Amino acid sequence: MRILVTGGAGFIGSEYVRMLLGRPGGDPARAPRIAPTSVTVLDKLTYSGNPANLDPVRHDPRLRFVHGDIVDPALVDQVVPGHDVIVHFAAESHVDRSITGAAPFVTTNVLGTQTLLDAALRHRTGRFVHVSTDEVYGSIDAGAWTEDWPLAPNSPYSASKAASDLLALAYHRTHGLDVVVTRCSNNYGPYQFPEKVVPLFVTNLLDGGTVPLYGDGGNVRDWLHVHDHCRGIALVQEKGRAGEVYHIGGGTELTNRELTGKLLAACGAGWDRVVPVTDRKGHDRRYALDITKIETELGYAPSIDLDHGLTETVRWYRENRAWWEPLKAAHG
Repeated sequence: MRILVTGGAGFIGSEYVRMLLGRPGGDPARAPRIAPTSVTVLDKLTYSGNPANLDPVRHDPRLRFVHGDIVDPALVDQVVPGHDVIVHFAAESHVDRSITGAAPFVTTNVLGTQTLLDAALRHRTGRFVHVSTDEVYGSIDAGAWTEDWPLAPNSPYSASKAASDLLALAYHRTHGLDVVVTRCSNNYGPYQFPEKVVPLFVTNLLDGGTVPLYGDGGNVRDWLHVHDHCRGIALVQEKGRAGEVYHIGGGTELTNRELTGKLLAACGAGWDRVVPVTDRKGHDRRYALDITKIETELGYAPSIDLDHGLTETVRWYRENRAWWEPLKAAHG
């Protein structure tokens, strides 16, 4: 099986590549059975894409890296032929950046996805896995979203992802392209660019600095270790039904204040290191995914306990300053 992974040098995409190429981790009993003959990574290497994320598998002869943009139709048309599966991670994904400038999000997330879908259709790719987010649903006060819930995005980022989801599903309905869509809850784990809340807080605290807490800290998120997310994606790639959406969640809801408390404790810091800041514009209050469908159809269940996962994540950042210090120095 020949697999093309877009955005494969990013946080989640690189975890998927490391998993495909045999990096140990997670629950062996639930490990994916995918055995690729080759894995091609297509990545633009924007600020959050990092070739070092692939260092653990860099010498695997099955790995090929292509530096390029999914919006470039000529390049995509060169790369896509010969692949059996496309797993599409490449996206602009930071909500705050989308609020200050939406154009790159529309360009990459919508036009880039359309470029890939056209190439997959033209070259008869066997399966197209489109990786998305729970943020496309907006906010929910109680209960949990099912896969057929109406989309109601509140940020330019989530709106661009909702548009790309609908495009992908439309290519299945219109052209018969074998498309499956995954939507995940908030991810954490190693190799995450330090603008996101967990690595930002951990690296700031390890450096003796402070951490910002939006508003009253009451916004609720479900937390999912990146390895469990990638295991779920692999199950969908392998066994998911064409034209369907599958939720991948961690099953652990925390307010931002509760998450902050856990990270302070893991880093040996106190609440005096927390600085309240003005809440984000359009900040969704609560996300919650119902994962019954992927559990019952594909046998998915999260395997990494949140407290253990956070402890191991803090340990990774503590032991890998050489990875994140240059990123923080370069990007503030």
